[in-house]
Amino acid sequence: MESIGVLMTCPMSAYLEQELDKRFKLFRFWQFPQRAQFLKENCGSIRAVVGNATVGADAELIDALPKLEIVSSFSVGLDKVDLAKCKEKGVRVTNTPDVLTDDVADLAIGLCLAVLRRICECDRYVRSGKWKKGDYKLTSKFSGKTVGIIGLGRIGTAIAKRAEAFNCPVCYYSRREKPNCQYKYYPSVTELASNCNILVVACPLTEETRHIINREVIDALGPKGVLINIGRGPHVDEPELVSALLEGRLGGAGLDVFEKEPEVPEELFGLENVVLLPHVGSGTVETRQEMADLVIGNLEAYFLSKPLLTPVV
Repeated sequence: MESIGVLMTCPMSAYLEQELDKRFKLFRFWQFPQRAQFLKENCGSIRAVVGNATVGADAELIDALPKLEIVSSFSVGLDKVDLAKCKEKGVRVTNTPDVLTDDVADLAIGLCLAVLRRICECDRYVRSGKWKKGDYKLTSKFSGKTVGIIGLGRIGTAIAKRAEAFNCPVCYYSRREKPNCQYKYYPSVTELASNCNILVVACPLTEETRHIINREVIDALGPKGVLINIGRGPHVDEPELVSALLEGRLGGAGLDVFEKEPEVPEELFGLENVVLLPHVGSGTVETRQEMADLVIGNLEAYFLSKPLLTPVV
């Protein structure tokens, strides 16, 4: 397979890069500032693209690669891949589901605890020497709070199971009610927000779910409510979220993702009821290696004419 050209869109995993290099003719897109020129010169040999949640394969890139046969994404979300264009061109698409479910679900619960118990703020309190002047103020408990989840897929279900272990009643919203589901279903996000203490965004990013968290939903969640986003940044209308937090119309937020990563609204930096993470939902050594192995496995299966491990298109 060493003659098969694979285009890696951006740095994402040293292990993945190394393993791809062993098996294929690897092109590192970020090393070529003159991208149009690079594509013109190499488009005839690139048959696969490896993208991720930051840089995938848009229509322009797909059109520029006439020999492209497969896009293998180092992520579960596919909002950075133009799926319609891939279908039109007969390009196969794979992602890395399941292997990152536990990490993302763990992180969602970690954010709930961090926001409600002010774990990060307490850490800063101790480090600054303020503890000598008195105890930190009281915080809110997590156990027993009602958790509302937007999107009850693999990750949403894993979050629900973890929340149950904290004796949290769970309710959810999705495009349709899940058959034989033990959790209470609400037919709109606003109703869900009105009936929970913590609202967790765990759905895929589509045109329908872009800004699914808007002013109306935030106001329904209210001044004691907490928003947790481990989905994608554009799920949330960020200016509305910022103003709600600054004005006290929302109780707190735990955010792993943002609308224009790595840009984060500076107004959030000084707020003690907000926990900010640099999109690390799947960011453990173990999971990133499993994700990389799945990317490689899909490429090998495709070029050996075997069934894809995790096909999307």
